[in-house]
Amino acid sequence: MHVLHHAEEGDLCGNWMIEELRHHGYKISAGTLYPMLRTMEKDGWIKGRDEKGGARRRLYRITPKGRVALQEVRARLQELFHEVGAKTGKKKA
Repeated sequence: MHVLHHAEEGDLCGNWMIEELRHHGYKISAGTLYPMLRTMEKDGWIKGRDEKGGARRRLYRITPKGRVALQEVRARLQELFHEVGAKTGKKKA
C-alpha cells in the first residue's frame, strides 16, 4: 500500500522507496523490494520505465488498475480504523 501511495504521488525509484520505508520503521532490503516491484508491475498496478540519461535506474508510477487497488485498500483501512476507533474506551457491560 505504501508503494502504491507514493507511486500515485509521482515517479519513484527502488532506492528511494527503501529509504522512505526505513524512515517509517520498516527495514526492507533491495532483495525484498525489487521482486515486489516486479510483481506489482506484472500485476498491472505500477508501470516502470528506465530513466533517460545519468545513472541507470528504473522509475515506477501507478496505473489505473493500481489506483483501483489503492482505493479498495484505503476503503478497507477506513472501515478498520472506524471499527477499532469506535470501540476505544468503551467497556462491555
